[in-house]
Amino acid sequence: MEKTITIALAGNPNSGKTTVFNNITGAHQHVGNWAGVTVEKKEGKCKYNETDINVVDLPGTYSLTAYSPEELIARDFVVEEKPDVVIDIVDASNLERNLYLTTQLMELDANIVIALNMMDVAESRGFVIDAQKMSEMLSVPIVPMIASKNKGTQELLRAAVESATNGSSHNSKRIHYGREVEDELGNIQKAIDKLDSDELKRKYSSRLISLKLLENDQEFIDAIDILDDKQSLMSTVSESIEHLKEIFGCDVESVIVDRRYGFVSGVGTEVIKRTGEERHTRSDQIDRVLTNTFTGVPIFLFLMWLAFQLTFKVGAYPTDWIDHAVSGLSHLIEALMPETWYRSLILDGIVGGVGGVIVLLPNIFLLFFVISVLEDSGYMARAAFIMDGLMHKLGLHGKSFIPMLMGFGCNVPAIMATRTLESRTDRILTILIIPLMSCSARLPVYALLTAAFFPKYAGTVIFSLYLLGIVLAILMGRLFRKTLFRTPMVPLIIELPPYRIPTIKGTLIHMWERGSQFLKKVWTIVLAGAIIIWFLGTFPSGVDYASEASYAGKLGHIIEPVVAPLGADWRGGVALLFGFVAKEIVVATMGVLYGTGENQEMLVEKLQTAMTPLSAFAFMVATLIYMPCLATVAAIKKETNSWRWTLFAVGYGLALAWILSTLVYQVGSLFGLT
Repeated sequence: MEKTITIALAGNPNSGKTTVFNNITGAHQHVGNWAGVTVEKKEGKCKYNETDINVVDLPGTYSLTAYSPEELIARDFVVEEKPDVVIDIVDASNLERNLYLTTQLMELDANIVIALNMMDVAESRGFVIDAQKMSEMLSVPIVPMIASKNKGTQELLRAAVESATNGSSHNSKRIHYGREVEDELGNIQKAIDKLDSDELKRKYSSRLISLKLLENDQEFIDAIDILDDKQSLMSTVSESIEHLKEIFGCDVESVIVDRRYGFVSGVGTEVIKRTGEERHTRSDQIDRVLTNTFTGVPIFLFLMWLAFQLTFKVGAYPTDWIDHAVSGLSHLIEALMPETWYRSLILDGIVGGVGGVIVLLPNIFLLFFVISVLEDSGYMARAAFIMDGLMHKLGLHGKSFIPMLMGFGCNVPAIMATRTLESRTDRILTILIIPLMSCSARLPVYALLTAAFFPKYAGTVIFSLYLLGIVLAILMGRLFRKTLFRTPMVPLIIELPPYRIPTIKGTLIHMWERGSQFLKKVWTIVLAGAIIIWFLGTFPSGVDYASEASYAGKLGHIIEPVVAPLGADWRGGVALLFGFVAKEIVVATMGVLYGTGENQEMLVEKLQTAMTPLSAFAFMVATLIYMPCLATVAAIKKETNSWRWTLFAVGYGLALAWILSTLVYQVGSLFGLT
């Protein structure tokens, strides 16, 4: 008879947890967010013999102290959802550091199986680990494995299924915190037993509650605080804390942490044997060059340049194929369908609106592929480390640099990449300035206007726009840090994992996870926006599409006084408005409004009569800065989980764009520039 069990994967960041998850679940996985937070949630399925297995990949964390969303999510899932087995992924090459999390899982009375991963790395560093002895000391099953080579996966599943069948009776090992602490834990447990709260006692063991109250864990304090008969318990806890402070001369939390590390150190001493002097690893040797004060930044910039070159050079071929396919589809629709409103909806609205975004898919997927390779190899952690000093001077976190860099490709995945920032303040601050990074969708606008007005200096003009975006991001970051986010920055505490050769399977899975989320936005938000804009350009009935008589034209004349100071007419206003759906639509809108269709040369000629070089540059400045596209706005809402911050991002972008583009045009006019 088939049965179903639930397995939770826990482990430190860079312990190989994601690789284990991918090996177990393969393509049978999906990604979302944990309820109420933006922390990524991964779930998958697999089958072992007659057992169906649901696998939940918990956020990577070093402890379960509930100081961060990741720690709280991991702990609450283990305690409240009570998975049949918790597989603790332990990096064998950093055994003692990883086992600290194991001690806390043991305190939660979880049914644990340890996956002793990276045995090959441990061996290369001169470590030999006695897994059998370690299993006996911890009273948990241990499976040695090399996840990067998919070695040990089946053995791990077998151990997990057996452990789920046998229950958690074998996880009987408890850490002894010393006579003084244990005595106070006993006193608190007696007070807990007197409480009238069966629900609380079913959820947590009395020892766990006692331990967490001694650690001043806010979640457990809140759980006790709602009880009517809490006073005697909290009085006992306060007396125990004061008594232990008098004995040890420091806070109780430090004592408990020290005892855990003492336990872990004792296990390590017993089970780790060194075959010889610990030698410098290959990672250490590479880091001497890649994280060097003088060579680190140039190498990083070169690698980023190479990544973007690869993304857009290689991506140019499939982009052209998709572009031709979209054009071919448009011609086919024109030939097969009569000239009716629904043909216009399909042709101008759906194909025209969504097609311009789909063309960018190869670039976006390739960018995600390159970023995944850099992350899985261990280099991205070094990049954040290298840039940390500079970013702090700018009021930003070191890890903010990577999402900002990704913003040059597409703002949507860049905003999603802020999930790597632990602090919500740092995440929101970074999200607010990412739209100032000139994404690839703005390039068609730059290319069109520079071809029309700056053909000899196109490269310089476009470079100046990218540079302007960077400068504005720096200035706004400093301004927001001093006004909206005055909390002190969280220091960058980051582990530099050993360099590894990424697996093709893992890299492709990561690429698809991120790229598919962008693809979903194309077929939902962008499609809806394109249809709305088509409606504005088509009605009332009988008017030419996007003409002055259409709703879009009327709207353009309404907003013309707003865009006139920056040298734009109503058509420029409508083009910017349509660009809210996707910046690529700006060019398509101009083609419609100037009556040139897809004829680029004719559009350039019409623009040269309607605009000046100065107004064209001001228009490009506005395109760079003004409100993010619809997909980016949706990403901001999703990642901040706040309409307030989403509307603020749109509002300040519009205001900044109007002020700067107006200054460019008006000051330029004063100096006689045209």
